This record gives sequence, structure tokens and C-alpha cells, in this order.
Amino acid sequence: MSTSLESLYAACSMQSETAPVRQNGQHTRDQPPPSGARPPPPQASQQQKVQRSQPVHILAARRLQEEDQQFKTSSLPAIPNPFPELCAAESPPAPASGSLPPIQVTAKQDVRVFSEDGTCKVVEIPVDMTSRDLCQLLVHRSHCVDDNSWTLVEHHLHLGLERCLEDHELVVQVQTTMASESKFLFRKNYGKYEFFKNPTNFFPEQMVNWCQQSNGGQTQLLQNFLNTSSCPEIQGFLHVKEMGRKSWKKLYLCLRRSGLYCSTKGSSKEPRHLQLLADLEECSVFSLIAGRKQYSAPTDFGFCIKPNKVLHEPKELRLLCAEDEQSRTCWMTAFRLLKYGMLLYQSYRVPQQRKASLSPFSTPVRSVSENSLVAMDFSGQTGRVIDNPAEAQSAALEEGHAWRVRSRGKRSTRMSALGSQSPLHPSNLSAVIHRTQHWFHGRITREESHRIIKQQGLVDGLFLLRDSQSNPKAFVLTLCHHQKIKNFQILPCEDDGQVFFSLDDGNTKFSDLIQLVDFYQLNKGVLPCKLKHHCVRVAL
Repeated sequence: MSTSLESLYAACSMQSETAPVRQNGQHTRDQPPPSGARPPPPQASQQQKVQRSQPVHILAARRLQEEDQQFKTSSLPAIPNPFPELCAAESPPAPASGSLPPIQVTAKQDVRVFSEDGTCKVVEIPVDMTSRDLCQLLVHRSHCVDDNSWTLVEHHLHLGLERCLEDHELVVQVQTTMASESKFLFRKNYGKYEFFKNPTNFFPEQMVNWCQQSNGGQTQLLQNFLNTSSCPEIQGFLHVKEMGRKSWKKLYLCLRRSGLYCSTKGSSKEPRHLQLLADLEECSVFSLIAGRKQYSAPTDFGFCIKPNKVLHEPKELRLLCAEDEQSRTCWMTAFRLLKYGMLLYQSYRVPQQRKASLSPFSTPVRSVSENSLVAMDFSGQTGRVIDNPAEAQSAALEEGHAWRVRSRGKRSTRMSALGSQSPLHPSNLSAVIHRTQHWFHGRITREESHRIIKQQGLVDGLFLLRDSQSNPKAFVLTLCHHQKIKNFQILPCEDDGQVFFSLDDGNTKFSDLIQLVDFYQLNKGVLPCKLKHHCVRVAL
């Protein structure tokens, strides 16, 4: 499928090649000179004429321009100014003929960006800076890991809406469509381009229809969305809020390239039964933050199509609600694909192309000193070189075991020095070391953990750890799988006076939560999938 998408991307790029330059419908090469054109200076002979197929020397071109200027100046008589008092006292001197054009200074504007914890940073950016470039700038200044999942969020608290900006959108241009109460948030979004990797999870077969002859296979699914000549459409029932009223009505809708339509007669899609609800141009799709509380939405899976001109008035918003998360994600993803098309695929390919260009330099080259290292045995009075590879490997394993014993003894000594009375005492290192990790979010509620998971993208393997509300000695792993959020309790268990943590009732035990997370990042175990992405919050 990726090969087909790349071929489609190459075909679209070839269409952008320019044709031969034309002027007034004629080729420049075939256009005769105008009748009123001035002949060349007398000193220029026919042999000195510059042909189009020959290179033009810069000095010769500048000399011809200077001679042309002198000819025009000398041929016109000097006319005195009859109104000198109306002229400015001082006028800037005209640039010299043949001089370089002045440097254009790019205009800049201040943009205020907030983080999840409420901290704010004001950044001065050029007016043509995209959302991706600003995210990379914030990543660099905040010393974060740049994994191409950071994004800017357009947040309208007074309207109860938010959306992630596309990477190609201009930040200053989007800011002009925001009210004074709105703001930008700096947040992770792992699901920004997940539909390019797993399209089957985003587009159920019963919701996708084709207006023209097509096989409808999953391998051709994204190609039909990216190709402007095809006509895919998303269809299904949605709850629609009536304009200017509080009531909701369940209608049959279909989303096409020309806009969003509703059927006035059941599920009929005849042209006389379709009514336009919203246009894709000059609009953006948002998620509802608190749809039930603010708009009396029938479900928790609401979204909105907001015209860019609407700043404060919620009556002009087109509010919709789906029955489940998968349906809402399908509608919103199709809206993005039908509106932006190939621009999304280009933004998706940028990190991969950059990684491919840097691949020869990504692998560290071993230095000469590392290549000259040999295995040594220091058990005796003098060291000796170990020539046998099997003996060297066994010595390394023995040294690693001895290091673990020494570190365990030092840790127990440190714990006794701290005066720990029981293995479950808060001063125990294994009980507090996880609080330094980004994936641990402390004492948050189940609802808050689910909200954080939804904000950062419903992709498989997205997780966080938190304190349990029901058991003060336990923890909870919140994990996303197949766009559903699940919770797994981590219970402490004691063995030979030492505390361990387990997800499977003690079958697999870990000395601390860091070891537990490291294990399930490599092994699925009792979980539905491996731990892949962790929810993180940074302070700007």
C-alpha cells in the first residue's frame, strides 16, 4: 500500500511542472518585437548582439542598462516644476541603475503558547511559520525529545472546542480566526497520522461508500481519498443539533468532497433529498470538550464543524454526535483527508524522508580505542588478557552478577540508614523511584486519565501509570487498545521480606514500577498489546 501511495504522490508532483513560458497566448520565442521598440545603440554591431542561446554576461547587461538610462535622460528636455511648494522637502534618493534590490525583512508576530500545566511562553515567529516549525522550536527550547508527535492545539474554552493544527498550517493565519479567550496548547498527539499506518481501524466498511466504480479494497482506500479524481464518501446516522435550538435530531448524513449533506427522507441519497449542512472550505473540524454539559449532547462522542469566521457565537456552529469513538474518528479523519488530501501525506512523509537522509550518519562509528579493547581478568594479583571467548563471556556474566549483589547490598544498607521499619515504608526506594518518570501522573482520577489518553491520540500502546483510588498501596496502568481505554491494577506482593509489583497476581514480579514498564514495553504478557507510547506533559 505504501508503494501505491508513493506512486500517487509522484504523479501529483509531476502535474505541478510548469509549461513553456507564454505571453499573451504566444510562445516567447515566437513573439516578434513590438513595432515601437527602440533600436540598439549605434556602437553595438550585429556581431555583438546577444543571442538567446548564449550566456548573458552580467557586466555587459549592466552596461547596456546604463547606456539605456543615459539615452532616455539625454533625449528628454528638462521641465521645471511649476509647484515646488507641494513637493516634499526631502525625498529618498532613487536606487542606482543595476544595483541589487533591497532585502525584504520578514514581518514577525508574537504568539502565546500554553502547556498542560498552565505555564505560558510568548514566542516571536515569522508570519509564514508553520505549525510543525513552531513545534520544533518549542521542543528545542523546552529540551524535549523530538519524536514528530508534538502538535499545536487550537483551544476555544468558551465554545467548548479544540482541534490539532495540521503541520502545514500557518500559525499566524490561524490566530486571526481565534477570539481573545482562545489559546494555543502545546501537546502530544500520537494519532495525528495513524490512519496512514492502519486505515482499517479508522474506516469501517459499512461507513465507506464509492460514488464511482471501485473495488473498495483497503489497499485502495487511502488512494481514493488522496486522489482528487475519485469520489469517496462517508455515510451513516448522526445526532445533529438544530441551528438556534437545544434539541438534537438523528439524521442520515453523507460527507463528500463538496461538503456535508443530510437526507431529508430517511437514508435516501437522491439529489432532491440531500440538503447541504456545511462546506469543507473555510471550515475546520473540532472535538467537543464537554458536549453533554455545554450543549446537552446525547453522547460523549461529539464533534463540530466550525466556520473560520465564527469567533464567539455558538449558534452558527454545526454540532454533531456519533454513537461511539470509532465512528467519530472516522468522520473527523475523512473530513481532514477530503479537505487537505495530499498535503497530509506530504507532512506524514517529511519525518521519514528526513530519517532516511540521516540514516548513514545515525549509526555510531566505533573509535580506535573501542576496537582495541580486550577482556581482562583481575582476580589474581596481576591482570591477564583472556583469549578464550567462552571464558571472557562467563567472566562478564560473573562480573554482572557480582555487580547486582553489590548494588543490592548498598541499597539495603542505604534503606537501613534511612530507618525504614517495613518494606512498605514510603522511604523504600522501590516505592518512590517511579515518581521521577514521565509516564507516572500521580493521584489523578480515572476520568482524568481517560481524558489525557484521548487528548494525546487513541493509538494502540498509549499508556500512563497513576495511583489507585481504591487501594492506597496499589497502582493502575491505563492503556489504549483498538481505540478503547482499559485499566489494569498493579498490586504489591511480599516475598522473603521484599516487596514486588505484579500485574498478573504474582506470576510475574518486579522490584519496582520501572522494571515493570520496561518489561511490558518488550513483552505483551497479560496485556492486549505492548506499551509503546507514554503520555507526557512538559512545562514551557
